Amino acid sequence: MLTSVPLRLVLASQSPARRKLLQAAGIEPDVLVSGVDESQVVSDRAEELCLELARLKAQAVLGRLRATPDERTLVLGCDSVLAFDGEILGKPADAADATRRWERMRGRSGVLHTGHCLIDVVHESRAEGVASTTVHFADISDEEIAAYVATGEPLAVAGAFTIDGLGGAFLTGIDGDPGTVVGLSLPLLRGLLGELELSITDLWTKVAPGGQEIEHLG
Repeated sequence: MLTSVPLRLVLASQSPARRKLLQAAGIEPDVLVSGVDESQVVSDRAEELCLELARLKAQAVLGRLRATPDERTLVLGCDSVLAFDGEILGKPADAADATRRWERMRGRSGVLHTGHCLIDVVHESRAEGVASTTVHFADISDEEIAAYVATGEPLAVAGAFTIDGLGGAFLTGIDGDPGTVVGLSLPLLRGLLGELELSITDLWTKVAPGGQEIEHLG
């Protein structure tokens, strides 16, 4: 599947990990931060919550873009939450919250859900879905928890952990796509592009990554 005009992907997220994942896959996105207030959405189902937040992020950025005849633009919104022990966990409120979470999570497992909403600006069509991956946490010590929380990393991410950063040492394994845990599933993105009659290869670029500034919207 080939497009007759250049294809542009706009990532509606300020997550460096999502952008880096796309770049490693040969895709150089533009980045526009949605400014969505995530506290406005409430749901008791993790899959519904992350997908609705992904929609809101994509729609917020969509409202700032204009369709042009010489370029086909796609907007991708993503959001991740952790389902653990009957609760839905986003980013920790503070260091104490992150510490309490790790004290509960260590030696146990949770499911990381990432919602994706892909909108074609020109054709006004969309495709969306949720990728889910089970994460197994190591039985780490109090000292390791304190050291990890002190780095600040768990305060900035859903579930209070990463797989591609310092937190990766505290996971014993996953069941599913590791990209979902990073915050963007490439296999799911490929499927969503297919629903819009596009191929992920249409987004491959030889442009060197980096050098783009994040524009804050809102």
